[in-house]
Amino acid sequence: MNPEDVLGGLRPVLSLRRRVGYLLVGLGGLVGACLIGVLWATEAALPVRTAASFAVLMVIGVGWAGFALWVLTRRAPLYARDRVVAAWLGGAAWAVFSVGALVIVRGAAGGWLLGVIGGLGVVAVVNGWFAGRERARLLRRVRELRG
Repeated sequence: MNPEDVLGGLRPVLSLRRRVGYLLVGLGGLVGACLIGVLWATEAALPVRTAASFAVLMVIGVGWAGFALWVLTRRAPLYARDRVVAAWLGGAAWAVFSVGALVIVRGAAGGWLLGVIGGLGVVAVVNGWFAGRERARLLRRVRELRG
């Protein structure tokens, strides 16, 4: 078996399990954005902070739907690029949530909110680290196989 045979075995881009998972991520983001949009449209007089929160949540939901569409339409091996991009998207959503939550509570954040923000931040960083490590491992293996 030569390196091209091994690399050829990598052509099935995503397993059925991962495709279904990304389909659910995309549908979840799209449905969430639509539900928030309907709620926003049916409420006549929302405070500005609530409207801004709804807009941000809709952007995050559409972002996840767009990400899932991007992953599901790729025809080349991703070498864990999807995981890295998902980690970036999760980190960006965490950052926006954190800033928004701290602005909304106007500096009077309770310990529970800081705990949630810190916990989600740790999850985002660890996820990004694992994704980057896996991508580097796969790319290193491809280089080894190509010689």
